[in-house]
Amino acid sequence: MIATETTKNTYINREISWLQFNARVLQEASDKRVPLIERLRFLGIFSNNLDEFFKVRYATVRRIVEAGKAGKNQLGGIKAKELLDIITQIVIKQQAESIKILDEVDSKLKEENIYVIDESQVDSDQHDYIKKYFFQNVSSALVTIILNDLVKLPNLKDSAAYLTVKMQMKDGSKQFALIEIPKGVNRFIELPRQNGHSYIIMYDDLLRYCLSDIFDSFDYESISAHMIKITRDAELDFESDLSKSFIEKLSDSVKHREIGDPVRFVYDETIEEDTLHYLMQKMGIDNTDSIIPGGRYHNKRDYMSFPSLGRKDLMYEKIEPLQVKGLSLKTSLFKAIAEKDYMVHAPYHTFTYIVKFLREAALDPKVKTIKITIYRLAEISHVASALMNAAINGKQVTVSIELRARFDEEANIYYAEQMKKEGVNLHFGVPGLKVHSKMCVIEREEGKKLKRYGFISTGNFNESTGKIYTDYTLFTYNQPILKEVNKIFNFFDTNYRVYSYKHLIVSPHYTEKRIFKLIDEQIKESKKGNGGYIRVKMNSISNYAMIDKLYEASNAGVKIDMIVRGICCLIPGIDGMSENIEVISVVDKFLEHPRVYIFGKGEAIKIYISSADWMSRNIHNRVEVSCPIYDPEVKQEVIDTFNICWNDNVKARLINTPNENEYKVNDKPKIRSQVAIYDYYLDKLKN
Repeated sequence: MIATETTKNTYINREISWLQFNARVLQEASDKRVPLIERLRFLGIFSNNLDEFFKVRYATVRRIVEAGKAGKNQLGGIKAKELLDIITQIVIKQQAESIKILDEVDSKLKEENIYVIDESQVDSDQHDYIKKYFFQNVSSALVTIILNDLVKLPNLKDSAAYLTVKMQMKDGSKQFALIEIPKGVNRFIELPRQNGHSYIIMYDDLLRYCLSDIFDSFDYESISAHMIKITRDAELDFESDLSKSFIEKLSDSVKHREIGDPVRFVYDETIEEDTLHYLMQKMGIDNTDSIIPGGRYHNKRDYMSFPSLGRKDLMYEKIEPLQVKGLSLKTSLFKAIAEKDYMVHAPYHTFTYIVKFLREAALDPKVKTIKITIYRLAEISHVASALMNAAINGKQVTVSIELRARFDEEANIYYAEQMKKEGVNLHFGVPGLKVHSKMCVIEREEGKKLKRYGFISTGNFNESTGKIYTDYTLFTYNQPILKEVNKIFNFFDTNYRVYSYKHLIVSPHYTEKRIFKLIDEQIKESKKGNGGYIRVKMNSISNYAMIDKLYEASNAGVKIDMIVRGICCLIPGIDGMSENIEVISVVDKFLEHPRVYIFGKGEAIKIYISSADWMSRNIHNRVEVSCPIYDPEVKQEVIDTFNICWNDNVKARLINTPNENEYKVNDKPKIRSQVAIYDYYLDKLKN
């Protein structure tokens, strides 16, 4: 994808790098070692990722073009208009690849006696079931829009798929219509089993089968239906109306997102030319929009919910989340944490520890205050429930909830309103900054003193993602660290003051400076001949100043190992620039989400877990927290699990090398890190 151009540049463009990451997701869908139903689900993840990319990143570049700017400084040396064209060409190729993969998986499903049929394959037995299902579950809720030249086309909903219907009337005229396939609908309809075979029909094909019922009042000669989809700019525009609260303004802005400017138009490439022309004219699609020919089905994100059909053999084996050695869910967590620090590594460890800790605080009469940051909550959140329980019990509960967490605004608004009703003190971030830090501090009366307990995490306090995202959460009684966590909550109240921190690294004021200092220490070690060493794991790195600092360290002889799941604008392995840097990415069953920074080795090693990627937004425009690891056992645990991931030679890819996304292959014993890390924790429990 980047081919030989890699060596001519200093950075990889952020948008192109993100598309390379999504290609790794697509690799999982094409990997024959991945169970069949999981391959379909990876296709769904690939499609969902692409939707969000167009809503956010493509839309941002498009706004640069519309503003008449080149944008080369922001876009890694590529002009904005040129970048839009590059993105479109990459996506067209990826979409074509995804269709090939879907066809291949479909044929493999047939070998397993699972048939996804279309409207032309319905037999007489299935006919009655489908018609009954249509009239009982579909027809009354169907949104059908009749189009003509006199009526303005209503705003098509963002990311909703539509069937475009063309009727060739008997009088020679043409009639067009749209049928909405709403979000959240059950896309895969299971039909009665026959002779031990499973049958599924897509919602779209059920509609195609029932077109004669939908348009029974029209006198047509022929009828056809093809799918289209619009993706809209997801930028939130806030009103300046001072009479409205922040929640009201955000709610209005989220609703407005549904009618934002279109940035991508995807259509079935077999659609008739006159139908396509008519639609594009009606919708005002122009050449700054990405126009993508696709297959018969869109919104393949729905494949994330492809039914299991009772076929456990075609899915990943579910793991049983483990307990943390020495940390029981049956006794007081406060008592255990007062003795030593503990690390919960989800999803290998159960997320229940976080909920248990908050519930214990809610009931403990000695607990006086609870302060926590919330970025993304689960749809049914036991975390929110525990916090409301604590407020009802008279605790002073303060929640900093980030209402602007993209695509989770509505859920966060809902829980904010619920918590407010129960007496929770709410903060809605800091003007100009998103609060992305993941932390909690609890004050407990012990004797005549208040002692602090808490946790700091790399991930959201979300039970749903806690089952599929890998994240570290440090439970600690370390009073100096928790005193500094409390300072950050004070900053939310008095954000005109800049606090100082000895232990924590806090954005937006200190991250760049402190990380540079830590890198400089390794440069000095290397120049002394002691072998400087830096190891980091993160989701993304795109901040050019941070990349340049790593290049400087590489040139000074510092060995740098990087595990970067997503965007990586850094180019490793270039003589005179980055020859001492190696970058891998692990994409597998779980989404790799921790941020870990390791500087040095031996007794002088310094280790941090963090909420912050090395992107400009995390460094300069968000409240982020990086926490040092002091406990020797926890330190070793972080080192061990980093090493396991680094030595992955099954699901690791080499990043930004000439052969993009090539698997890391060697003659060592096979290590699939996510399996090996689970076994590592299992062994710890046994020993």
